[in-house]
Amino acid sequence: MSEHVDVLIVGAGISGISAAHHVLRAFPNRSCAVLEARDSLGGTWDLFRYPGVRSDSDMHTLGYRFRPWSLPESIAPGGAIRDYLGDTAARSGVTDRIRLRHKVSRAEWSSGDNRWVVHAEHDGEPVVLTCDFLHLCAGYYRYDRGYRPDFPGLEDFGGKVVHPQQWPDDLDCAGKRVVVIGSGATAITLLPALAPSAGHVTMLQRSPSYVASLPNDDRLARALRRVGGHGLVRWRNIALSSGLYHLSRRAPGLVKRLLLKDVARRLPANYPVREHFAPRYDPWDQRLCIAPDGDLFTAISSGRASVVTDRITRFTRTGIELGSGRELPADVVVTATGLNLLPLGGIDLVVDGEPVSLPDKLVYRGTMLSDVPNLVFTVGYTNASWTLKADLVSEFLVRVLRHMAEHGYRRCAPHTDNAGMPTRPLLDFSAGYVLRSVHEFPRAGAEGPWKPVKGYLPDIVSLRHRPVADGALVFTA
Repeated sequence: MSEHVDVLIVGAGISGISAAHHVLRAFPNRSCAVLEARDSLGGTWDLFRYPGVRSDSDMHTLGYRFRPWSLPESIAPGGAIRDYLGDTAARSGVTDRIRLRHKVSRAEWSSGDNRWVVHAEHDGEPVVLTCDFLHLCAGYYRYDRGYRPDFPGLEDFGGKVVHPQQWPDDLDCAGKRVVVIGSGATAITLLPALAPSAGHVTMLQRSPSYVASLPNDDRLARALRRVGGHGLVRWRNIALSSGLYHLSRRAPGLVKRLLLKDVARRLPANYPVREHFAPRYDPWDQRLCIAPDGDLFTAISSGRASVVTDRITRFTRTGIELGSGRELPADVVVTATGLNLLPLGGIDLVVDGEPVSLPDKLVYRGTMLSDVPNLVFTVGYTNASWTLKADLVSEFLVRVLRHMAEHGYRRCAPHTDNAGMPTRPLLDFSAGYVLRSVHEFPRAGAEGPWKPVKGYLPDIVSLRHRPVADGALVFTA
């Protein structure tokens, strides 16, 4: 036995809630369901519970366009984001459509029936649903396990080793020597969060990241919101982040000097800024890390936290031996070493009996797969808030569904006759977690709607305003 819905959404995080909201608002008489593998909605913001977890984008753009962020924090704690998502889902009528503990493993398309057959597991029991259109909102990384390198001697360490993705509820770092391995957004969040109670916190990095300080209490945003200027705040922040990104591409040396100058201003005199905060790559070759109100530098200046830039030789019983010969003592080691990527939530796709090989597929308008019918997926920006892309993809899905209804179409799939088109990685980003797994993802093309769009403003044109029937998206009655 199987249940049929018009639109099936996989994932109840930022993207899935956006998708369900847009579908329900546009088609109140159509059936829609959201399958979520975990036991709560919220996705990333329900999964990560490490100390200090917070947004890595400003909340005026990470919040939904259809429901503006109203709290004073511009960089918000994870709990506040979780509450915001839950409240948004409830207000939009999405909560009643979410089915928790439904892990999707396989989706099979039948052209004879013009529908997907979706296989899931709920509390150990198999579940089968069919749908006319499938929207995958499961993100692009593994929820059950983060990335941890093979550290020599790890089994010899006498202390506690944890990964932020599986932070234990009972872990007490008070008075202990904590070493956080990593230099990304998670490590830069953990350092100031643990410093007030730990004996000492050290961020051990192989190479630095760029860190920008932003005010957490945006007074101009507060003033504008009081007079109903939510849209103005959102567009101002979009313009500022987009402007910084493009300036970084065009004048990386200038942006690097400005970032390092600000870091030096916030740290004690003669602090080795270049050693610990000047990466070998240019700004925005990897994602820029945010320190609200410069909290990272305040923790370092207080003496309760420090940064060490060195290589790990091996773990010892009492700490970590470094390439310089120094041993870094530790009671707790946090491996903030990144994510394991997982394209389309690890779901196996089959079209008319043939398994879909993702690396052989081209991505259309950043949201559909070549020759895969009635399917869209959401992968957000690497240089801006994830939600900006999620909302645009949801709007595009609604436009496609309306076009199909108006013309009596049952099926649509992107197609190109240019079999020799040059391709490039979908995630054109030099972060380690991307480079490790990008070969498993579908690819972008070199022309037309297959070419990757870099930025929110061009995507507005592509997904919100360009005709749905553009010749590359083929509709079938």
